[in-house]
Amino acid sequence: MDAGRSPKSTVPLYDWMNRIPGGLMLIPLVLGSVVGTFFPGFLELGSFTTALFKDSALPLIAVLIFATGMQITARTSGPVLATTGTLLLTKSLIPAALVALAGSIFGIEGFLGVSILALMATVDNSNGGLWLAFTGKYGDERDRGAYMASALNDGPFISMLFLGASGLADIPLTAFLAAIIPLVLGFVVGNLDPRWTEVMRPVPNIVIPFFAFALGTGIDLRDVVSGGASGILVGIIAVGLTAVLTYSGYRFILRRGIRSGIAISAATTAGNAVATPAIIGAIDPAFEPYVAVATAQVASAVLVSAILAPLLATIVLKRQGGLTPADDTEPAPVPSGEGHGAA
Repeated sequence: MDAGRSPKSTVPLYDWMNRIPGGLMLIPLVLGSVVGTFFPGFLELGSFTTALFKDSALPLIAVLIFATGMQITARTSGPVLATTGTLLLTKSLIPAALVALAGSIFGIEGFLGVSILALMATVDNSNGGLWLAFTGKYGDERDRGAYMASALNDGPFISMLFLGASGLADIPLTAFLAAIIPLVLGFVVGNLDPRWTEVMRPVPNIVIPFFAFALGTGIDLRDVVSGGASGILVGIIAVGLTAVLTYSGYRFILRRGIRSGIAISAATTAGNAVATPAIIGAIDPAFEPYVAVATAQVASAVLVSAILAPLLATIVLKRQGGLTPADDTEPAPVPSGEGHGAA
């Protein structure tokens, strides 16, 4: 084989995965949900099998976050914070306020079979893993560093705040610190020794498929099916609403121009949002009758948003000329340098 040439694949699995928007994350996520639903015994074999395919999500995401911190230089830290704040505003705070307003109009039982509890849990939460996967291909340091928005909207805190469960509405300081310490340490190491930054640059393409599979094992497809059409509707509403808001934030607040479509990939819901209705129902008895339906709807919306959001983001980027030639011809590159992807 000639030096510098890529090895020829017998079966080009990697290229096939990257033909699907967010495929490096989405395909393993779906496969994991299939295994977790129908072959749970495989995940309980123990030793390395259980460690890799069931319990690896948090450690591998932490490694990805550390590597992301290494890509953020002192020059880009300001833009990263601006991007994070914009995403938090447009993906979590404004959507949650709008759902709370809808609840005041229609009541907590919701409308068209859509539970207000499910809609709230879906719109204010985002899939940080899919965001990192998508921005690893199409974004730059500002975008990848803005994963912090998903760390801040993780869990039921924003939902409880906007639904009125004030007793547990505050985000614990320790939880916030625990979420950002890997990023900060990566930032420090990367700025002290750029050689480490280069060593860690391939990390996203290595860890994303594995933690996506592990996350998928926690999604029971029977819950997705029981959510039915109403769950699909929740997902479509959430993606549509937050896609418009996040795109607008990138376009008019951050002035990212033809690259503004990147923000639409934040219009997702993380798998842990499935637990939010039960948590809120346990705190506020008024929501208890809606927990079962809301849980099934959120489970459906998680998969719906994981499919629609990156697909819609890619379509918008292509139509607006926001994809570079490398984006179209080279599968899942990990961009380096501040110029890549800038508006």
